[in-house]
Amino acid sequence: MTEPTAAQPVSDPLDLAMAQKVLEAQPFSRLMRARITRFGEGAATLEIGIRDELRQQNGFLHGGVLAYAADNSITFAAGTTLGPAVLTSGFSIQYVRPATGVTLIAHAAVVHSGRRQATVRCELVAVGEEGAETLCAIAQGTVLSTA
Repeated sequence: MTEPTAAQPVSDPLDLAMAQKVLEAQPFSRLMRARITRFGEGAATLEIGIRDELRQQNGFLHGGVLAYAADNSITFAAGTTLGPAVLTSGFSIQYVRPATGVTLIAHAAVVHSGRRQATVRCELVAVGEEGAETLCAIAQGTVLSTA
């Protein structure tokens, strides 16, 4: 086996283990204690434990936490079709109801992917103590390949 040259970059496989490493390398994601639990085939799932420091003044999960989860899961899902060099170019989020419970789950799936751009839809659900899931937000975003 020969050492790779500059023209032959080393690339790790795009799988769940690699996605977990990428997420762990993001300081803000570590602050959020986010976990990626699904990655591949045009989809990604991000989970965040709901804890007091992530709540707003009324006791609901802060909207910024939902926006973070939507943005990151959208970008990871797009990365499964566009490759690892991607950036969100924009997204919108509609809050359906306040998020309460023990876990926030962001399920993102690619709706359309071309050579350099993907459109991704995301549903955010809050999981209660009994395991019931409640839809709390829907997001859609566009992700660009930077390669």
